[in-house]
Amino acid sequence: MLKGLIGKKVGMTQIFDDAGSVIPVTLIEAGPCYVTQVRQSDKDGYSAVQLGFGEAKPRRLSGGQLGHLKRNSLPPLRFLREFRAKSPELNEGDALKVDVFSIGEFVDVIGTSKGKGFAGAVKRHHFRGGPKTHGQSDRQRAPGSRGSGTTPGRVNKGARGPGHMGNERVTTQNLKVVLVDPERNLLGVRGSVPGSKGGILMIKEARKQ
Repeated sequence: MLKGLIGKKVGMTQIFDDAGSVIPVTLIEAGPCYVTQVRQSDKDGYSAVQLGFGEAKPRRLSGGQLGHLKRNSLPPLRFLREFRAKSPELNEGDALKVDVFSIGEFVDVIGTSKGKGFAGAVKRHHFRGGPKTHGQSDRQRAPGSRGSGTTPGRVNKGARGPGHMGNERVTTQNLKVVLVDPERNLLGVRGSVPGSKGGILMIKEARKQ
């Protein structure tokens, strides 16, 4: 069985374990997801399962997207994602719910991090900054010297500096599942996940167990 779902970040809360310790938990509205297509290695070159999540108004989707979903009499689904699987054992039109995961399992969560816009080197790369004394008034959060002198006489590629920060695909690995609520389609994982509230997430079985 494929262990993967598409979900929406609800927010963070906390629960207490049997010893009375506080556990920080991120709640995810995961599923129900529908199998919209099954990729096969002999036909497509690789094996995977395409899942759909989040019903939308038909006018929000293009004609090609609606036709793709109508093949299996599925509702208009806004988000489609693929999950690699060697032997998915699923058919197009099947539904996956949050109970594919159980408490105690470990998952990887993929999302889009919060966008920070253009950020300086201190915020973006945790530079220490310049000294707060010796007469300098405008160099405290400057990146400082960037490269060598006459040779090569330029800044090397990949040097850390100011630039666009956030709004990129991020994977948080090995999060423990501490809550599974099939009635409300809620999945609770210990710790934080990428993105803001309402962001779309992919939840997979952890690769590094």
